Amino acid sequence: MSEPVRRQTEPQDPSLEATSDSNPEESKYRRLSGWQAWVVCGVAFGASCFHLYTAAFGQLSAMYQRGWHWMLMGVLLFLRYPATKNRPKNRIDLWDWGLALCVIICCANILWNYEAIAQREGMAIPSDIYLGLVMVLLVLEGCRRSMGWPLPLMASIALAYAVLGPYLPGVLAHGGFPVDELAPFLYLRTDGIFGVPLGVSASFIFLFVLFGAFLNLSGAGQFFIDLAVALAGKSTGGPGKAAVVASGLMGMVSGSSCANTVTTGAFTIPLMKQSGYSSTFSGAIVAAASTGGQVMPPVMGAAAFIMAQFLGVSYWEIVVAAAIPATLYFVSILAMVHFRAGKLRMKRLKAEQLPQLKEVLRQGWYLLVPLLTLVGFLARGYSPVKAVFWSMILLVVVSWIGNKNKRMTPARIIQAMVEGGLGAVEVAAACACSGIVIGVIGISGVGLAFSSFVLSLSGGILPLALVLTMVGSIILGMGVPTTAQYIITSTLAAPALAQLGVPMMSAHLFCLYFGVLADVSPPVALATYAASGIAKSNPMKTGFTALITAVAGFLVPYMFIYNPYLLLNGGIFHIVVGCGTAVIGIIGLAAGVQGYLVEDLNFVERLALILVPFLIIYPTLNSNLVGVGIVVLIFILQKYRKKASEN
Repeated sequence: MSEPVRRQTEPQDPSLEATSDSNPEESKYRRLSGWQAWVVCGVAFGASCFHLYTAAFGQLSAMYQRGWHWMLMGVLLFLRYPATKNRPKNRIDLWDWGLALCVIICCANILWNYEAIAQREGMAIPSDIYLGLVMVLLVLEGCRRSMGWPLPLMASIALAYAVLGPYLPGVLAHGGFPVDELAPFLYLRTDGIFGVPLGVSASFIFLFVLFGAFLNLSGAGQFFIDLAVALAGKSTGGPGKAAVVASGLMGMVSGSSCANTVTTGAFTIPLMKQSGYSSTFSGAIVAAASTGGQVMPPVMGAAAFIMAQFLGVSYWEIVVAAAIPATLYFVSILAMVHFRAGKLRMKRLKAEQLPQLKEVLRQGWYLLVPLLTLVGFLARGYSPVKAVFWSMILLVVVSWIGNKNKRMTPARIIQAMVEGGLGAVEVAAACACSGIVIGVIGISGVGLAFSSFVLSLSGGILPLALVLTMVGSIILGMGVPTTAQYIITSTLAAPALAQLGVPMMSAHLFCLYFGVLADVSPPVALATYAASGIAKSNPMKTGFTALITAVAGFLVPYMFIYNPYLLLNGGIFHIVVGCGTAVIGIIGLAAGVQGYLVEDLNFVERLALILVPFLIIYPTLNSNLVGVGIVVLIFILQKYRKKASEN
């Protein structure tokens, strides 16, 4: 059983050559060979060297760090991603060399002349305007190539809003900004393209992507999947639980719902189907669990880094606050799998069908050391940059303890640095494009207008404002990568919730959750499309099944808004009681959705269990006792009925 997993999750060759068993035209990026591949790999390697150097010896000032970062990422973007899917993918088009050169020129202007630019105190000269226009267009086009249309379209709407402000009605109207003012604002200030999102990409995200590449090449991806199957495979619905655990573990490293889906799903979806789950449910579980990786510390889809910057708190505070809500989400998914297996009367897998836990740990225990070290460094107050840097160094050292085929030799280190550089491009593009949106929000004041709109429409009633924010966050998050989802939704919606008395930490996490859940919300549900392709199921049906499976994700944010104990705020007694009742409520919800607890539920029992979480959302003693009492009572009744039927 463990051998097929190993074959499917073996790291890919970092060379950019197309192979005979892969179709380059099916990929959105080029598969190059010869000197062009050497150029791209060289730039990617150089990007990793730059970020490792600044991590070790101190980062540059904001515009210099971000300027070098975007220059390297922008060049890689245009050299690796063709303009359309119909363009040849075995060579770089001449105009893409030109676009890469334009990125270098625009960034070089900042790197070489920024002191003179700063001395002008915002007074733009013609070159600032022209290069600013070129940079905005490059960011839009680069993001379109790497991420698709949703985010560039949103940025284009933002630009149109900035220019056409005087012609808009009501609260949306503003004085407007001419192009010769808007372009240099977005280009030369830390409020636009080179703003906080790209700054976080340049400072933190790149290094964590690089860390993920090191982990992957050292065999951690394989180890996580084997560990998940060994831990959960023997229980009822074991393959499904293994899929959830594997997706959670991979999510802690990769921070991408689609990447999690295709990485773990390549093995866990076929295994779930073989054990008796339907294709639709198998794909839905992997998609829902992989989406949960976006809110699972420590990486959280890179949103944790940006959230820390926005809130002015330490990264570790974000990790601690997000831990319980993320755990509740995964408990719900595991319960969904368990109760569905019970309803289907599925048999457990035999021990010989599964990798042995002792053997898995014996072969790969050392791969846990860098992750534990990372968490330990963060808990001790180290910056994320230093924590991940030393964790990578430690990973290289401990890799020589285990499998000799996975040791981080100089060749594998270079390979990891190339893969890390290439893997960070899409996030950088999303951050740069998000900077356009953030810049327009800041210069136009639309954030205040949005907050006023939410407050006006809700009448100052918090539950209604939360529902409006939820709907807006899901819509804004559709088809947009996690980092951009959070940046846009939190900038627009979180201030409105804060004005109603919601703590900023809770408001930002609320926006993050519902932006992320767009990945399993039809019609634009990217994670479910990826999963359905592996499961060979109907994408839309899989999407709605994943939506139902992830229903706890739609309730957990309301829980921590009204119950701050779930964010570990308060005394230990209240935290234990709040978390305990939330777990019971979430398990009851899963049983109600699946129609099974100890045995099949009747209509009244099922309805009662589905309503239990709504009793627990607001942390009053009476409502919590009633909610827990309902779950316990139904459990006892079902145990009694089952025992009576067996006799």
